[in-house]
Amino acid sequence: MTEKTKLISPRLPRGFEDRTPGDIAAVGQMIETIRKVYERYGFDPVETPLLELTETLGKFLPDTDRPNAGVFSLQDDDEQWMSLRYDLTAPLARYFAENFETLPKPYRSYRQGYVFRNEKPGPGRFRQFMQFDADTVGAPGPEADAEMCMMMADVMDALGLAGKYVVRVNNRKVLDGVLEAAGVTSDAQKLGVLRAVDKLDKFGPEGVKLLLGAGRKDESGDFTKGAGLNDEQAGVVLDYVAGKPPADNAGVAELAVMQTLFDAAGYDADKIKIDPSVVRGLEYYTGPVFEIELTFKVQNEKGQDVVFGSVGGGGRYDGLVSRFRREPVPATGFSIGVSRLANALKLTGNLGSKEPVGPVVVLVMDKDQTARYQAMVAELRQAGIRAEMFLGSTKNFGKQVSYADKRNSPAVIIEGSQEREQGILQVKDLIVGKQASEGITDNAEWKAARPGQFEIKREELVSAIQKLLSEQ
Repeated sequence: MTEKTKLISPRLPRGFEDRTPGDIAAVGQMIETIRKVYERYGFDPVETPLLELTETLGKFLPDTDRPNAGVFSLQDDDEQWMSLRYDLTAPLARYFAENFETLPKPYRSYRQGYVFRNEKPGPGRFRQFMQFDADTVGAPGPEADAEMCMMMADVMDALGLAGKYVVRVNNRKVLDGVLEAAGVTSDAQKLGVLRAVDKLDKFGPEGVKLLLGAGRKDESGDFTKGAGLNDEQAGVVLDYVAGKPPADNAGVAELAVMQTLFDAAGYDADKIKIDPSVVRGLEYYTGPVFEIELTFKVQNEKGQDVVFGSVGGGGRYDGLVSRFRREPVPATGFSIGVSRLANALKLTGNLGSKEPVGPVVVLVMDKDQTARYQAMVAELRQAGIRAEMFLGSTKNFGKQVSYADKRNSPAVIIEGSQEREQGILQVKDLIVGKQASEGITDNAEWKAARPGQFEIKREELVSAIQKLLSEQ
């Protein structure tokens, strides 16, 4: 007696997910909406590969034993380390530097695709997720940053989120000026101050004050260590949080230029708002920073009402391309988290959740007549109608119709021996059938009514199906 072969368990690795036709169709519609806005602003698409040389990505370099700290890496046969991209910006910097001589400057592009993080997954936190970015490389002025903010607002409006979001804007130069004025010099204290400022919306000025000092204890008793500033230093930061930026600061001047442009283009503070609490990319950004925050409330895992929060953001990153070229290359851009934004659109009813309409299914009533059925399918396809012949092993009529139902088919075509002799076809409208079945509880009544089923001449197949689809 031979030992049975052990079956492999069909399961995904942690931090990854499958996508169904309904998910793909809904997100595809959302992406198409975003793409139209980007192109209206004059941005063109570019596509970079999933894998880049690890040194190109720069943020996570492999060690000798475990070259996957933060990214997924592998070694090529020429001993070059490659990594799956962890964002869409580092590959853009490489692409721009590599094609520097031929690309227009400024270079305006958008990119959409999956990125990968070799990090511990959690609720809503995946190792593979989609981003949709837009960037301008080679434009040094705040006008380019202002345009990014306006485009972000236009994307939200186009997706049906008007009145449910705000684009919040700040400038890293202002933050750096505040740190300098407060006499904060150590990297650890700088990080602590910026993290405290970032909590303004969550904890308010009093909470920020505690986090600037010794620390803060929350309601559960958990203690968060503070930045360790003295009262005088904390006062400088709190003045900034209260809306008193440092004088003669380059970042303040840039924000003033951006505000003038927002006003001229008709974007009021309900859409785009200068906000001193915005902190992004502690070492990455060099100028204006911005994020899209959705302002409607949802319930968290504890059943508490919380603001949905950020679905994307970006800023100026003038140092990234300079890793590849000696001359300074200014750049600004933003990234939208596609999955998180799609979730927000579902909650607001602005993302379709219905399965896409399936193909018309020609049933196989007689196995020796498959050539006739295939001819019908060919006619429908040539007319631009999704169609297929049932290819399963069963001859059971009910199971074939059930298959079409599962495919979300709009109709099935039936030709048995009697129909063939008469030169007719039976068309069963599955959409009408589903609607009618909701109001019928008696099986005999159902069979007598034959809802949604009608007879056509064989030569009327294409025109009849076209008419049916137009009416569904």
